[in-house]
Amino acid sequence: MARLVFLGPALILVTVGLVVPAVLTTIGSFQDSNGKKFVGLTNYVWTFTTPDNWVFLRNTALWIIITPIFSTVLGFMLALLMDRMRRESLPKSLIFMPMAISFVGASIIWGLVYEYRDPAVTDQQVGLLSAIVIKLGWSDPPNWLLWQPWNNFLLMVIMIWIQTGFALVVLSAAIKAIPTDVTEAAMLDGATGWKLLTRVTVPMIRGTLVVVLTTIAIGVLKVFDIVYTMTNGNFGTQVLANEMYAQSFVQFDKGRGSALAVVLFLAVTPLIVYNVVQLRREQQIR
Repeated sequence: MARLVFLGPALILVTVGLVVPAVLTTIGSFQDSNGKKFVGLTNYVWTFTTPDNWVFLRNTALWIIITPIFSTVLGFMLALLMDRMRRESLPKSLIFMPMAISFVGASIIWGLVYEYRDPAVTDQQVGLLSAIVIKLGWSDPPNWLLWQPWNNFLLMVIMIWIQTGFALVVLSAAIKAIPTDVTEAAMLDGATGWKLLTRVTVPMIRGTLVVVLTTIAIGVLKVFDIVYTMTNGNFGTQVLANEMYAQSFVQFDKGRGSALAVVLFLAVTPLIVYNVVQLRREQQIR
């Protein structure tokens, strides 16, 4: 009974803040745009059969595949590099710093990098990326955020820049946690360089690598701020979260917006469950 007294406020907050909205959203996904008429699976059929919707579904899939892999690989490489450095705290802090910036703030910073200069306007400021490619000989660089389909990958760079610091810190801690006797035994057996990396380091931190990948994928699946700030989802950059926002708060279509929210929830849930299971396994091993 005492436990219920202490858990009561938290359970009430979870119920009011999570369970009730989830139930109402699920019910709304089976209703029309006004939420007054039951339409069955119509909104879900619309989600997966409308040709225009494959743009944001494809973009979301690309974000989930590319961003976690690049962020984790870069973080792992930097963790290996800094593991050999005597004073790693400063560079590690600098690389982790983007994690402390909001997605909107990061988008504003990268907006200056991708800024486009109209050739007809002589006194307009040129972005850093355009300045670099001009120096390299490309006299008329494109408007990067309109440059389809590559503008999607340029937006992913922002998320990779943010998440690499997270991957670096977590993987660096995992590498340092590898028992020295294991590494020394492998070196005595002749394992050096690539063999030491592939047969000792990676297997020893495989669980942490999976956790980092899935954690970043969960965040990427819900990405909204970067796309909204940089392009407002235009020019072929729309993702699932942006379309959900557009249907709910621009088109005011409650049914479709709710259906997209449920799809997003169903996509995120398996990753969260897998992540929790993997973390528990890691704790049991340790």
